[in-house]
Amino acid sequence: MPVPKRKTSKSKRDKRRTHKKIEGQAVMTCPDCGEAKLPHHVCRECGIYRGRNVIDTEG
Repeated sequence: MPVPKRKTSKSKRDKRRTHKKIEGQAVMTCPDCGEAKLPHHVCRECGIYRGRNVIDTEG
Protein backbone atom coordinates (compact mmCIF):
# COMPACT_ATOMS: atom_id res chain seq x y z
CA MET A 1 0.00 0.00 0.00
CA PRO A 2 1.47 3.41 -0.95
CA VAL A 3 2.70 5.64 1.83
CA PRO A 4 3.78 9.31 1.50
CA LYS A 5 7.56 9.61 1.28
CA ARG A 6 7.68 13.06 2.92
CA LYS A 7 5.51 15.03 5.32
CA THR A 8 3.14 17.45 3.59
CA SER A 9 4.19 20.99 4.50
CA LYS A 10 1.76 23.46 6.07
CA SER A 11 1.99 25.65 2.99
CA LYS A 12 1.12 22.81 0.61
CA ARG A 13 -1.71 21.64 2.86
CA ASP A 14 -3.20 25.14 3.15
CA LYS A 15 -2.98 25.74 -0.60
CA ARG A 16 -5.03 22.60 -1.14
CA ARG A 17 -7.68 23.82 1.33
CA THR A 18 -8.19 27.28 -0.21
CA HIS A 19 -11.48 26.26 -1.85
CA LYS A 20 -13.01 24.83 1.34
CA LYS A 21 -13.88 28.19 2.86
CA ILE A 22 -17.37 29.16 4.02
CA GLU A 23 -19.05 32.07 2.28
CA GLY A 24 -21.67 34.33 3.79
CA GLN A 25 -25.30 34.15 2.77
CA ALA A 26 -26.56 36.35 -0.04
CA VAL A 27 -28.72 39.14 1.37
CA MET A 28 -30.81 41.64 -0.56
CA THR A 29 -33.08 44.51 0.46
CA CYS A 30 -36.85 44.28 0.24
CA PRO A 31 -38.14 46.61 -2.50
CA ASP A 32 -41.19 47.56 -0.40
CA CYS A 33 -39.90 48.17 3.13
CA GLY A 34 -36.11 48.26 2.60
CA GLU A 35 -35.31 45.60 5.22
CA ALA A 36 -32.69 42.91 4.59
CA LYS A 37 -34.06 39.57 3.37
CA LEU A 38 -32.90 36.38 1.70
CA PRO A 39 -33.47 36.16 -2.05
CA HIS A 40 -36.52 34.11 -3.14
CA HIS A 41 -38.00 34.33 0.40
CA VAL A 42 -40.91 36.25 1.89
CA CYS A 43 -39.92 39.44 3.70
CA ARG A 44 -40.37 38.92 7.46
CA GLU A 45 -41.13 42.58 8.11
CA CYS A 46 -43.83 43.35 5.53
CA GLY A 47 -44.85 39.83 4.39
CA ILE A 48 -44.62 40.63 0.68
CA TYR A 49 -43.17 38.29 -1.94
CA ARG A 50 -42.95 39.28 -5.63
CA GLY A 51 -45.31 42.20 -5.18
CA ARG A 52 -48.06 40.19 -3.43
CA ASN A 53 -48.98 40.21 0.25
CA VAL A 54 -48.39 36.61 1.33
CA ILE A 55 -48.30 36.90 5.13
CA ASP A 56 -50.49 39.17 7.24
CA THR A 57 -47.96 40.92 9.51
CA GLU A 58 -50.34 43.44 11.09
CA GLY A 59 -51.12 42.59 14.69
